[in-house]
Amino acid sequence: MKSIKEKHSLAMRWCHWVNFPILTVMIWSGMLIYWASDTYSITLFGHTYIKFFPNWFYTTFNIPRRLAEGMAFHFLFMWFFTINGALYVLYTLFSGEWRQLVPKRNSFKEAWQVILHDLHIRKIAPPQNKYNAAQRISYTAIIIMGFGSLITGLAIYKPVQFNTLTWLCGGYHAARIEHFVLTIGYVLFFLVHVIQVILAGWGNFQSVITGFEVINQKPKHINTPAADEK
Repeated sequence: MKSIKEKHSLAMRWCHWVNFPILTVMIWSGMLIYWASDTYSITLFGHTYIKFFPNWFYTTFNIPRRLAEGMAFHFLFMWFFTINGALYVLYTLFSGEWRQLVPKRNSFKEAWQVILHDLHIRKIAPPQNKYNAAQRISYTAIIIMGFGSLITGLAIYKPVQFNTLTWLCGGYHAARIEHFVLTIGYVLFFLVHVIQVILAGWGNFQSVITGFEVINQKPKHINTPAADEK
């Protein structure tokens, strides 16, 4: 027996799907800006082990010599990113949805159990409501990261006008590094999120589009009274 259960609201789905293309454009345009001063690498004792990013990366995605284009897109879509994020936070606060998202006292302990279950090391998954412990932590972290991107982005965009924000970030160069690290965090979150969606199956993905989830329920057995004994 199948039943339909409402899982995700229209506001949540709207903010979710709008945020994906916005972040994609932000990351892409950020790469165009970063190329103008490609300085970050992991270097020890004069030897560079990792460089962000190799030359073939820029050539493949046609990134070089597009600084003005990158700045134009980045500074335009940052407003969409900010507005969409603010609307989502306000929705979670006024609707009470934040209770399903904010980690609880035992969420960090249960998150390891969720990871072990996903890796097929643990057979039984910990109990959950709408979101499991790992999702609570990651979804809350992504909201905090969005706020961090806004602060560090403004510190880089207008370091003189927003000199207080720049100072709080540790200076212009520190704010730029923090902004860059947060971008890497978004990319890693995307990768893990997509893998989790694939593992969860089509039904879970469909619920984020339609807002409803089809649940298979076992039919209830109707007990009939025993026949009277003669």
